[in-house]
Amino acid sequence: MANFLFVLRSNDNEKATRCFQFAKIAHSKNHKVNLFFIDSGVDWAIKSKDGGVATITGDCPNDYLPYLVENGVQAGICTPCAQNRNLDEADFHLNMALDGGPHLIDMAAEAKVFNF
Repeated sequence: MANFLFVLRSNDNEKATRCFQFAKIAHSKNHKVNLFFIDSGVDWAIKSKDGGVATITGDCPNDYLPYLVENGVQAGICTPCAQNRNLDEADFHLNMALDGGPHLIDMAAEAKVFNF
């Protein structure tokens, strides 16, 4: 099976929907999947973020993100990006934790990378 890394750098609803959709598809096909949120994408780590806003295609982040959380798909959250937005790790989804650039680069070296 392949190794995939999905990098989300935007709090844009459509970008998050596609990121989570393709991560779910890859994971459900038994591929190794990791997520990493940078820049304003770190907003998606917060459990209270509204993921129910539909895209033009009718789906939304909440159609895919709960699967990733429930299945423990690991998501690294850029530490300085989160800290500079005053985000608290206690408010993150269970599968998400603060992480850094060195780990992102190590994961990218071993994976097919998708950027959103």
